[in-house]
Amino acid sequence: MSKIRVETLQAHADAIRCDVLRMITEAGSGHPGGSLSAAECLTYLYFHAMTLDPANPQMADRDRFVLSKGHAAPVLYATLAHRGFFPVADLMGLRKLGSPLQGHPDMRKVPGVEMSTGSLGTGFSTAIGMALAARLDGSNRRTFVLLGDGELDEGQVWEAAMAAGHYKLNRLIAFVDVNGLQIDGFTKDVMNPEPVDQKFAAFGWDVQVIDGHDFKAIHEAVDQASAASGDRPHMIVMRTVKGQGVSFMENQCKWHGSAPSQDELAQALEELAEGGK
Repeated sequence: MSKIRVETLQAHADAIRCDVLRMITEAGSGHPGGSLSAAECLTYLYFHAMTLDPANPQMADRDRFVLSKGHAAPVLYATLAHRGFFPVADLMGLRKLGSPLQGHPDMRKVPGVEMSTGSLGTGFSTAIGMALAARLDGSNRRTFVLLGDGELDEGQVWEAAMAAGHYKLNRLIAFVDVNGLQIDGFTKDVMNPEPVDQKFAAFGWDVQVIDGHDFKAIHEAVDQASAASGDRPHMIVMRTVKGQGVSFMENQCKWHGSAPSQDELAQALEELAEGGK
């Protein structure tokens, strides 16, 4: 991946982060921390990797993406808007009456959303069903899914992981956003998920561990998974920072589900602008 391409993707990610913060501030509620930690992942998928058509969201052989950590809906909405699925101006309707942009994604209301998620673990299970359906359809399309590390507390995740290994779903590419925090505190204190990589490997997955804020690392991991000729599903464990890009939000449990004030928004946008230079 060229330096120019990385810079272009980073500019998209920075713009998406800014809109995530604007929309959550406008709404007065939302989940900024885990949205910011996933910005590079979604930017890479929607602006570089996935086969899709914003003008035809139901294109038959499109790649699928499921946001299993559905509370991070703001980063999905901002990514879809910047990719052209709906107007960027609509983002300011987050969580408002009459807006399709609910607190968690609704596939019936938002173009580009493949699955309604929010109840943790269900999106991962659905993605495995989608990958199995693609095989039954004789399609080579890929299914992508993003989980949170706190989401790994859910037993349903491990049932689904076992099923993916059993059915040898080699066109399934999953990510875990390991930012180390969840609503109750640090994941290591609430319900330690580590070693994440070894656990998924034990369920029959090919596993890579990367820096989830490094576009080159994401690109290499997805390319490797997409080109693999084996019969295993693929897990990309992303080491990330919750609240990435905003100094007072980084690694702070408070920002799992709190909205910034107008003053905090101004500071955050200034920091993101400086970081993008």
